[in-house]
Parts: sequence; C-alpha cells; structure tokens
Amino acid sequence: MRAVQVAEPNGDFEQVEREVPQPGPGEVLVRVAACGVCHSDVMAKVGMSAAYPRVPGHEVAGRVEALGEGVSRWEVGQRVGIGWFGGACFECTACREGDFISCEVGKVTGLTADGGYADYVVAPHDALAAIPDELSDTEAAPLMCAGVTTFNGLRSSGARAGDLVAVVGLGGLGHLGVQFARAMGFEVVAIARGQEKGEFADRLGAHHYLDSTTQDVAAELKRLGGAQTVLSTVTSADAGTATLGGLRHRGRLVVVGAPQEPLQVPAVALIGPSAMVAGHASGSAKDSEDTLRFAALSGVRPMVETEPLERATEAFDAMMAGKPRFRMVLTT
Repeated sequence: MRAVQVAEPNGDFEQVEREVPQPGPGEVLVRVAACGVCHSDVMAKVGMSAAYPRVPGHEVAGRVEALGEGVSRWEVGQRVGIGWFGGACFECTACREGDFISCEVGKVTGLTADGGYADYVVAPHDALAAIPDELSDTEAAPLMCAGVTTFNGLRSSGARAGDLVAVVGLGGLGHLGVQFARAMGFEVVAIARGQEKGEFADRLGAHHYLDSTTQDVAAELKRLGGAQTVLSTVTSADAGTATLGGLRHRGRLVVVGAPQEPLQVPAVALIGPSAMVAGHASGSAKDSEDTLRFAALSGVRPMVETEPLERATEAFDAMMAGKPRFRMVLTT
C-alpha cells in the first residue's frame, strides 16, 4: 500500500510502499477513502510522535476492510471515520468516569499510532464512528476533528437554544462553528478581522457580524445582551480574551484554537460576573458519530479542497499557509 510518512523528527513527508497492516485483537482495518489535513498534523513533523517513522492524519473516512479477533460492533464494508481520539484504556480514572477523551494513556491517531495519510489504517474498535449515507467521504473526514471539536464544544458549553453565542474566527474551525451554532438554535455572532468577511458570515448563518479591527467586541456583545458562550477557534490569544467583557453572568469562553502565547485573563473579568475560561478537547468516537449525524440532519458541511494522496506535501503546505481558508482533504 501507499503511505506518506515522516521518517524522523523535523523530517519531510515521504511517500513509501508498505505492507498492508493486519488488525490485531480488538482492532479494525480501514481502507482510507479520504483524510483531512489538520494543523495538528504538524505535531508529527516536529517530533511529538510516540515513535518514528510515523504516518500522520486523524481525520479519516473510509470503509471497514477486516476485523480483528473479538470485534463484533462493526461489519466489513461499513463506512466509518477515525478522528483524533485513538481509543481508550478503560482503566484510568477518567475512563472509569466515562470521560474517554481525557484517557490518561492518550492514544492519538497519527501520533501514538499511524494515521490516515495512507491507503489503509488500523485502529482500535472503540475509535471508530459510523458515517451516515448523507455525507460523502470528503465531507465526513474534516468532521472527525474540526467538526467534533466545534460541535462538541458548543453542546458542552452550557448554552441553550435562544442564547447568544459568539464564534471567534471564520477559518477551518470557525466556519463549522458558526454553522453548528445556528443549527443548534443559538443567536449567533461571528467575530473576525475585516468588514469584508461579514457577507460570508451571513451566508454561514450568523445573525450578527463583528469586525474586531474596527469594533469593540466586548462592548458590542454586551449591547446584544451578553454572550452565554464564546467559542474561540483562532490561534490568537488576544482575539479570544478580548471577548471576556462581553460574556453575560456565568458565561463561558471556550478555547478550542491553540495560541502559542499565554492567555492574558484579568481576574476581575471572571470574578464579577462569575465567568469562566475553559479548554475543550475534541471528543470521543461517540461524540464524532453524534457530530456526523447532526451534520447530516442539519445540512452543516465543511468547505473543502481535495488533493490526491501523493500530493500530501502540497496539501499540508497549503494548509499551513492558510490556502485554502478552510479544509484540505487527501483522497485515495
């Protein structure tokens, strides 16, 4: 089979030929149809993989090719996705509490095991999510990370239908966050840089648009009644924390984008309104499955550009350069 691997830390992508892996007990072999290119794939490039060589990719859509011993949940030929969540140990405290995404073992597709930049991938049976027929492979793949991160972050935030919810950023995560927020019944505020993005925010379903370069975002959110939830999808720490003054009492800033710099959070912005700042990991395989089903039902779709597997380097470079603005997907 073809695979695109990183041979060593800080190495380049290289296409190689490998034997098709075989699933062990409790594992499933998946024939990859599409794999999204996520910014987190850079972690395999810079030395954060558990071992090398490593095949990146944690936004996988494909079909079950073979079942390992003891697997009864899945069927050969069934369409499935594999995301950041690479399975659970079922023994640590988090797993015993049912919080599988917080598993202390930390299995991550494309980092602790080979991922989807290949024709085939093996994954634990508990890492798989069923893909609805209404979604194509190229639509389903980005939902396995960007999708579940935004959908699950919103539904876990405490906001209820009718509440004011703001999404910071209109990129790969944000353009999904706005769609999900609208479909969930929130009053949606999109926040980005530049007045020209207002029309795009409107097309995504936002009720309001704020240009952070010309408007006081916190003041505008307060004028609208205060945000119950702000979902920050950007890699700018200041862009997220600039919204704190716009939270309503007991509102929540949910951080899903990962800035390099620390968040600067004035204590008074939290104490007075009893507000909070929360990080949010993507979600378990069941959360991914919920995301796929909700997207199929509601019409939420990622905006994608595709490249064949052999152009993984070009697709990754385009993603890192912000071209396209949304999601790159490799197809096999």
